[in-house]
Amino acid sequence: MADSTEQRASSRRVGALAALWPFIRPYRGMVVLAGLALILTASVSLVLPLAVRRVVDGFGDSAALLDKYFGAALLIAALLAAGTGLRYYFVTRLGERVVADIRRALFDRVLGMSPAFFEKILTGEVLSRITTDTTLILSVIGSSVSVALRNVLMLLGGLVLLGLTSAKLTGLVLLIVPAVVVPIVVLGRRLRNLSRENQDWIASSSGKAAEALQAVQTVQSFTHEIGTRRDFADVTEKSFLSAQTRIRTRAVMTVIVIFLVFAGVVGVLWMGARDVRAGVMSAGQLVQFVIYAVMVAGSVGALSEIWGELQRAAGATERLVEML
Repeated sequence: MADSTEQRASSRRVGALAALWPFIRPYRGMVVLAGLALILTASVSLVLPLAVRRVVDGFGDSAALLDKYFGAALLIAALLAAGTGLRYYFVTRLGERVVADIRRALFDRVLGMSPAFFEKILTGEVLSRITTDTTLILSVIGSSVSVALRNVLMLLGGLVLLGLTSAKLTGLVLLIVPAVVVPIVVLGRRLRNLSRENQDWIASSSGKAAEALQAVQTVQSFTHEIGTRRDFADVTEKSFLSAQTRIRTRAVMTVIVIFLVFAGVVGVLWMGARDVRAGVMSAGQLVQFVIYAVMVAGSVGALSEIWGELQRAAGATERLVEML
């Protein structure tokens, strides 16, 4: 197991997901529709704080004008709901279709392998690749990639609109970025290695279980139940310990990133509140800046979590490509 992990260490990268493109290419139209829905939801989300600013600063205006502000906010909410529903439909459908094609291609490929192939790999491990690894890929295509792209758009758009709202406060926000990126890069590498190791142990556990159950009459005839149980328990425990280390690392990374982001936002808002008292900016501008700051902080936090999922899916993709 360790040797296998070391041999493939150099290829552990999210870029391995590019190998899925041949399966996605036939459904380019669906990808375009999902992308348009994604852009719509991100754009509407970024416009919403502008409407909130108008409402806050417009309390002194006429009632008719205030009603228009609230009507515009309601329209934006309707567009956001429709766009989110369309994005979910197209992205989820695409994920299910692509994974179904991958499973079929993998089964067709394995079924034509020579007997020597099955002497070197357990049948249970092959089944694990078809089920567990493809499930990971489904979670990425059907959810994680879409959420990641949306958060990237929200992050970039939020930073631009933050700068237009208050260049001074935005400059302070940008000082937080290096402090957030460093933990993601450092801990992300370790998380990628642990994710691949964990998947290897899971596949090994599934392989041992399948082989023992397929030959259960032989195991029982030689009264080897105790030894077989011990071997399976040993592999399963190692799988759990590997997963425990991965979970701990990801939890630490999430805590560090979210704390740094929101601690920085609190400091920036403190300075913004002082600017409002000094008359440098209006209350509506501060509220708008707060919403954009929360969006940016939430996007960074979400990306830190999605990064781990993408790394696990990249490892699963590498294993499937090896078999294809």
